This record gives sequence, structure tokens and C-alpha cells, in this order.
Amino acid sequence: MKSRLGFSLMLVLLVSARGVADQAGRRYAENELHAQPAVRITVGLRDADIIGGDHRALQAAVDYVGNLGGGVVEIGPGVYLMRDSLHLRSRVTVRGAGELTVLKKDREFRSPLATDGDFGEAAITVVDPGGFAIGRGVYVGSKTQRHFHGVCATILNARGNYFTLTRPMNADILVADEGFAATVFPVISGYHLQDARVENLTVDGNRAENPTLVDGCRTAGIFLYRGDHCVISRCVVRDYNGDGISFQQSNDVTIEACVVERCAGLGLHPGSGSQRPTIVNCRAVANGSDGLFFCWRVKGGVAEGNWLEGNGGFGMSIGHKDTDNTVRGNTIIGNRAGGVYWRNETEPMAAHRITFEENIVRDNEGWGLFVNGETHDTVIRRNVIEDTGSGRQKVGIRIGKQAGRVTLENNRLKAEVDLRDDRPAQP
Repeated sequence: MKSRLGFSLMLVLLVSARGVADQAGRRYAENELHAQPAVRITVGLRDADIIGGDHRALQAAVDYVGNLGGGVVEIGPGVYLMRDSLHLRSRVTVRGAGELTVLKKDREFRSPLATDGDFGEAAITVVDPGGFAIGRGVYVGSKTQRHFHGVCATILNARGNYFTLTRPMNADILVADEGFAATVFPVISGYHLQDARVENLTVDGNRAENPTLVDGCRTAGIFLYRGDHCVISRCVVRDYNGDGISFQQSNDVTIEACVVERCAGLGLHPGSGSQRPTIVNCRAVANGSDGLFFCWRVKGGVAEGNWLEGNGGFGMSIGHKDTDNTVRGNTIIGNRAGGVYWRNETEPMAAHRITFEENIVRDNEGWGLFVNGETHDTVIRRNVIEDTGSGRQKVGIRIGKQAGRVTLENNRLKAEVDLRDDRPAQP
């Protein structure tokens, strides 16, 4: 019969495990067993090592395994209510039972700030404290200070309408600029970690009860910040009011066989200096913005075998210093702003040396491919670029007047090639 570890016992184990974690976390451990920790903990609504139905039970398991140097947390079938992110830990694999394991975001509470949130201040004062509580996740931003300038944190302590946070402000969040706090956060989040894995989980963003839209620079259904060599595999993210899967300043990340659907923002968002990402065999369908968005300084990446359909923006967008990427074997269909867009950047900031091959680009709004900006050494070969009678994809390939060398080889086109056209892309 499996033991049931209570939270008090878990805390004792966490403290005693730290010496073990020091050994397991070493790059060159004493032997191969130290280098390959094999801890396994189950979490579930019943019949598990840790029994519980919210983020606290999941976090207890992840922290326990993380403090032993790594291993596996298996989450059983059921719906788990998330009032804060599940915070990943280095060398910990979190594995669910696919569509049967659902991490559902709790409803959002939001309040204007009562006082300014100053840069570096790890606390907020809100007008209405209802719904804010110790242990809950929170996002703090304003009308202009959002994106990287907002902050996601967890509430540590409270006194009336004053709450301390785990992270400080990234900017001055001013009352005069409509500063606010909302219980918005990634359902799964990883900061400053390596070799974490998330497998076979479903994220329900509960968009109907979460009206505040926050972009993928600080939140997403699944979000990594400086999470290197991490893997997200066979996960579903749906109905999140923001991006589906986003990772920022995270190197050598692999996203494989994931589904992102009906999210309000970008579907898949490799972002902000994330080097060598691999995004393979994923589906981004019916999201509010681009299906796959290469953000700034994403280099040496591979996007292969993905299905990008019916998104509200471009099927795929690539631009600011996004050089030396390969886009191969993807299907890009019926996206509302166009198929694939090379963004309008000057030569030092453009997306150079992009290889785009063996893709299907079909029935997108306006055009299939638009190579804009002062990009150079673009290779477009062996693609099928067609309109099947929808009348939407009137131009197969559009090349802007400032574009450098573009190599076109063995493409099958059922629309015109519009060379050296400098008309702007649709927003």
C-alpha cells in the first residue's frame, strides 16, 4: 500500500534532501547513479503519494523531487485548480495522463493599485483586496508598462490591502497610468532552471473567467524564462487569455507534439534571445494572433512538421535578428493576416539566412509568403504554395523592394509571384 505523505512530513523531507541535491546537481558527480537521480512521486485525487486537487499538492511533489536532485512527478487523472503557477524545478520531469490530467486556471480577480508600485519594490497596495491571498499568483502592470515591464509573482504575506511579493517591480507601475494587479499567471512556469520536462498534460486557461489579456513576455499557458535545455512534450494548452506556449531567453528548448488552440495571443512564441529552439510536430489552431512567432534574436532554430491553421494573425512571423533558422515540412493554412511574414527590419536587425523548404502554404489571407525588410540569403525551395479556390491567397510569394538575395527553387505555385513589392503587410 502506498504511503501518503502529509505536508508537514514533506517539509522535513525537503530540508533533509538538500545535501543529496548538491551531489546530484553537480555536472561531474561521484558516479553515474549520482548523475541520474531516480526519485518518483505520484500526485492525485486519490491513491497517490500526495493527495490533493490544486497547485499546492503539485508544487509539494515538484519541490520534493527537485530538492533530491531530480526525478519524476506523475500527476494522475483529474482536474487540478491552479491559484498559482506550477513552478518547475531543474531536472524534474512532470508527467500527466494526457487529456485526463487537466490543470485549470482559477477565475481572475483584479483591482486597481491604491499606491504606485515603484521599480524594485516587491509589494503592492490594491484598492480591493478581495480574491488576493497568500500563495496566489499575481500579475502587476499598467496601461503602458506591460510586456517585459510587468511582473508575475506569488503573494508572500498580507496586511489588509498590502501584499508582499516574491519578485520586485520591473518598472514604475503608476496609479496615474492605470496600474493594476490581477490574479493572472502562467499555469505552468519555469524560471532560471535547466533540464526540466513537462509531458502529457492539459492546460485549461479558463479564458471565460480570466478577462485580462497579458502577452507572452511574462505569461502564457506554459512559460519559461531562462529555462535552458527544457522539453515540453505532448501537452495541450487551450483557452488561455494570452499566448499558448512562450519561452523567453531560454536556450535549446524543445517543444514537440503539443497542441495550442483558442488562446487569445500567439500560439507558439520562442522569444527574446532564445537560441537554438526546436519546435516539431505541433499544432497551433484558432489562436488570436500568429500561430508561430519568432520573437527577437531567435537564432539557429528548427520549426518542422507543425500545423498552423486559422490563426487570427500570420501563420508564422519572423524578424528582429532571427537569423539562421530552418523552417521545414510545415502546413500553414487559412491564417487571417497572411501565411508567413518576414518582418520589415533594417539590414542589421533583419532575419537573414532563413531556409524555408518543403512546406505547404495554402489559402491564407492575401499572400502565402511575404519576404519584407532588408533580409538577405533567404532560400525558398520545394514548397507547395497554393490557393485551392478560396480566392484568399491571391499572391503566392511577395518579395519586398529592399529584400536582398532570395533563392527560389522548385516551388509549386498556384498563385502569382509578386517580385519587389513594398506594400506593407496587413496588421
